[in-house]
Amino acid sequence: MTFQSILDEVRNNLNKVLTEMSITGIDFSVEPAKSGFGDVSSNISFLLAKQLKKSPMDIAQLLSNNYDNSQHTLVLKSEAHQSGYLNFFANWEKLNQLILSESNLDTFGFVELGNKSTIVVEHTSVNPNKALHIGHVRNIIIGDTISRILRKADYKVNVLNYIDDSGLQVADILVGFTHFGFAQEPPDGKKFDHYCGDDVYVKTTQKYDEDSSLEEIRKNVLKDLEDETSETAKLADVVTRRVLSNQLETCWNLSVYYDCINFESQIIRSGLWTKIFEKLKEMKLVEFENDGKNAGCWVIRGDGKEEDKIVVRSNGTATYIAKDIPYAAWKLGLLDDPFYYEKYPKNQPSSQKLWQTTLNTNGTKENFSGSKVITVIDSRQARLQKIITQLMGKFKSIPDAYVHLGYESVTLSSETAKTLGLDTDGKQAQMSGRKGLYVSADSVYDLLKERTIQETTKRHPEIDSSEIQHIAHSISVGTLRYEMIKQDLDKIITFDLTKSLSLEGDTAPYIQYSFARASRIIEKSQRSPSIDIDFSLLSDKTELNLIKTIGLFGISVRDAANNLSPKVVARYSHDLAVSFNSFYEHTKVLGIGDEKLENARLCLVNSFKTTLEKSLDLLGIVAPNKM
Repeated sequence: MTFQSILDEVRNNLNKVLTEMSITGIDFSVEPAKSGFGDVSSNISFLLAKQLKKSPMDIAQLLSNNYDNSQHTLVLKSEAHQSGYLNFFANWEKLNQLILSESNLDTFGFVELGNKSTIVVEHTSVNPNKALHIGHVRNIIIGDTISRILRKADYKVNVLNYIDDSGLQVADILVGFTHFGFAQEPPDGKKFDHYCGDDVYVKTTQKYDEDSSLEEIRKNVLKDLEDETSETAKLADVVTRRVLSNQLETCWNLSVYYDCINFESQIIRSGLWTKIFEKLKEMKLVEFENDGKNAGCWVIRGDGKEEDKIVVRSNGTATYIAKDIPYAAWKLGLLDDPFYYEKYPKNQPSSQKLWQTTLNTNGTKENFSGSKVITVIDSRQARLQKIITQLMGKFKSIPDAYVHLGYESVTLSSETAKTLGLDTDGKQAQMSGRKGLYVSADSVYDLLKERTIQETTKRHPEIDSSEIQHIAHSISVGTLRYEMIKQDLDKIITFDLTKSLSLEGDTAPYIQYSFARASRIIEKSQRSPSIDIDFSLLSDKTELNLIKTIGLFGISVRDAANNLSPKVVARYSHDLAVSFNSFYEHTKVLGIGDEKLENARLCLVNSFKTTLEKSLDLLGIVAPNKM
């Protein structure tokens, strides 16, 4: 694992030093060093201060003397820092060879963490009554990026998309079609998902606000949805699948793909709820209320001051959580799978097989459950997800078997909202599908692409239109994806079109541009980079810093997988681009009159290029050779 190799060497030798000193049970850290602290640094001296009754500085000096007497390959020397940290300096000739050689392997960055265990990642899960908006994109990109990272960490990942085709929002568009006279075909040139969300859904919900008696129609439609033989249910199936088809086109355009689509209506009709409800009662995880405001209902008791959660209403109908519980248990493989599976009628552009659940026994049997489940749902549903997580932990007797990966919302900067046709009075735009206050993912992508085409055409008038289209697509998708994952998940994102397309700062185009620079250097060299070089020639500070950053790739993948944090890989990609650009600005590669040094630096440029490509692939971003 390249730079991990020197960390492992330091740790093993420090443990030997401690054994020789008859010291055990010290859980010290060994990490890549900050600037001014060598190449590797350890906090071991601080942890021994109380036991040895010496200052950390004195202990660091003692350990350094003992360490330098041990056998080591990748470490040139150790040094006690005045702060008390024990620092190590790499034998860069050997580490250069190790890192640059391994970076050319297809397996570079792969970490053996999951041991091929199966993990389920459920994301997207947008109600099939509207187009995806920019807020949904954060969910989609988080889920897709986590899936990519976990695969790189040796997990078998099943990616699911849950379709709520029997809920209130679907009922609302059905009311619009069946009671308010909306045509079932959209106006020319408008996608069906946009039509349902922008027109049918918004205008129907407005009518509820104007006439509360219409709520009775809504309830009746909702009830009819549970009867698969009803005309309402049949229409819902046609409408929701058509919306879903358009939503998937948007996802595929963003390089997001799935393994299986699950339909809520089928979960309701499968009998899973009956089985899990009996289990809940048997384990005394639900209670029947005889009096009070919840009289006649089955409830899950709230923790502390939290209110009880109704699972089954007094009229016998199940609530939203009653649909989520059996689905969660199914994902963990806690119940016999009642579903059959059939191929989704459209092929994903990635050629990855896409299955969908069916209750039709003509389908095949597949297995999309896992020993662990990660469900990507925004933080506003934290209470509901907490209940499900606790229930699944009790069912499986493993507390972290079911993980809710929450995230905060996306807003639009006032300038971006204005550009996209929303008047926010100079404020950030908070989105609401019900009120029609949202900007579709398609429109944001289209505007990004339009601006990128203009800029690329200006920079490269010699490039034909098809290549410009390809470059613009890569930059637009990269921009959208990067903006959704470069922040911590618990931070609200304010998306700004202009800033996100900048070739400077923490943006996808900045990172992609560094890739294009590297590609241009290799192209101009008219040589095929080789690792058959003199590694000792790479000794400049910017060269060593770039090599070190390349070597940290696997460590970043491990960290991202362990913490379910796509930001880690985003930050790594940016750091790698910064290191390369510093090298690019200070170090000449070609035309220096020294063929051996040129070949060594070309090897480094190529190593950067292949590593960045692998890192960006985990983010679902393609870097074009020209920008």
